[in-house]
Amino acid sequence: MPKAYWGEIKDPVHGYVYITEAEKNVIDSYPMQRLRRLRQLAGSEYVYPGANHTRFEHSLGVMYLAGEVLENPNISRIVSDDEVDACRISALLHDVGHGPFSHVFEQLLIKDLDKTHEDITSWIVEKSEVGDKLSKMGYNPKEIAGLAVGKLHKKDRAFLDQIISSAVDVDKQDFIVRDTYHTGAEYGFIDVFRLIHALDVLGENLAVELGALSALEAFMIARIESFKSIYFHRVGRAAQIMLATAMEKANSELGLTAFKTPEEYLALDDYTVWSALKKCKASKGIIADLERRRMLKCAYERTFYEKDTMISNIFGRESYRRQMQVEIAKEAGVNPEAVIIDVPTVPSVPYHHAVLMESMEIPVFSRSQSGTKTLQRLSEISKIFETLKGFMNILRVYTDEADREKIEKATGKILGKIPSAAKISF
Repeated sequence: MPKAYWGEIKDPVHGYVYITEAEKNVIDSYPMQRLRRLRQLAGSEYVYPGANHTRFEHSLGVMYLAGEVLENPNISRIVSDDEVDACRISALLHDVGHGPFSHVFEQLLIKDLDKTHEDITSWIVEKSEVGDKLSKMGYNPKEIAGLAVGKLHKKDRAFLDQIISSAVDVDKQDFIVRDTYHTGAEYGFIDVFRLIHALDVLGENLAVELGALSALEAFMIARIESFKSIYFHRVGRAAQIMLATAMEKANSELGLTAFKTPEEYLALDDYTVWSALKKCKASKGIIADLERRRMLKCAYERTFYEKDTMISNIFGRESYRRQMQVEIAKEAGVNPEAVIIDVPTVPSVPYHHAVLMESMEIPVFSRSQSGTKTLQRLSEISKIFETLKGFMNILRVYTDEADREKIEKATGKILGKIPSAAKISF
């Protein structure tokens, strides 16, 4: 139980989460309370009716797990009480920069402002009422803002950043367990506490002891399976693409990315933006379809296990995908706007960076009987990681129901040109 204990919050995933007076103070700030109005997995409720949980409870869970890591004896002996307090509060605040419909808003932020929700998180922690509260409590808002997004870069303390942002961070540990709990799509049991207790610091970096290899493998498999069954689910993605398109079409009228102050940004949440999109001429048709569950349809889907230049371009470059959309539309005789190519690397996919962008080379070590720790390469010890690396190269083409057959034929014809080495049979 934390010192200066204020009370507890009952969490469906972790049980009782004990909080301090200072944490309660931060929880009661407007930027934190706004997270109650941002769903964690916007779009997934069209597939999994229980997926209506919010960023608010996820943030509490991340704070709780950060506290568990800091209580691990390997780590508690090298951190000060002040670092523990700062790390828990940073974990609590790690998502305050998310926009309406969470990751779906990322597309607009990146396109219009060249910013991610992490950039906005740091800005809000420093420049909103949260910054004032933190200063009054004796914290440095700039340091909390850095640590909240894993960019504090304190000398010899890289592990503090890695608790919140790394391949096995508490953010991923919470969202995988929480998202599978609320969707019911639970693929394999993940023992996060086994992982947490296997963490140690080598040099200044977090590493996982090899005794917990099976827990680490289960964690990575659960991430991939959750990605396919929840975050990149065919119908969930249709809803997310529709929301992203609605926001893009309405942006010039609604000024969704025209905010100048943290307060203007914080006024945007799932409710306010949905209402605005419903009234806006450019987007109301899409919202009407979503309200009646008239979804975009997947006309084509293919997984690639080998990469050649053409495939790398499709997955890595938007300009290439746009050009391909035009080709498919031309072949099918439809408007290019009716063709949408979806790949897991686009910013509106929840947690795309969690699976695709980071190295799967997690620092692992073995401990000898004398207590000597030896760093090892995970890829040499576990073949599972090597096998999973190229697993997410899924390509889908969406369109409306009326054009589905034409688009399916046209896409098959155009993508049929991809070398046979890159093909797999369905």
